[in-house]
Amino acid sequence: MQAQLQTITGKVASAIVSPGSKSEHRGVVLRTPQGKEFILRRSGGNAFRDETLEALVGANITGEGVVAGQTFIMQNWTATKDR
Repeated sequence: MQAQLQTITGKVASAIVSPGSKSEHRGVVLRTPQGKEFILRRSGGNAFRDETLEALVGANITGEGVVAGQTFIMQNWTATKDR
């Protein structure tokens, strides 16, 4: 069964992810207006450092991808205007 694509809108930020674990690092997250936070990954991108995603920090985006636990793996995205 293939995972279903979802569309999620939110603000991209830099934050500590996986705190207290061996995988703890500063990563890129997507914070939704509903208060949810997803670790942001790009399909095919590096899980620990992705300069393409780092360039989005501070932007509001709408992304399309797959949610896997607390991670949103984006296939594509567009910048949205501030409201």
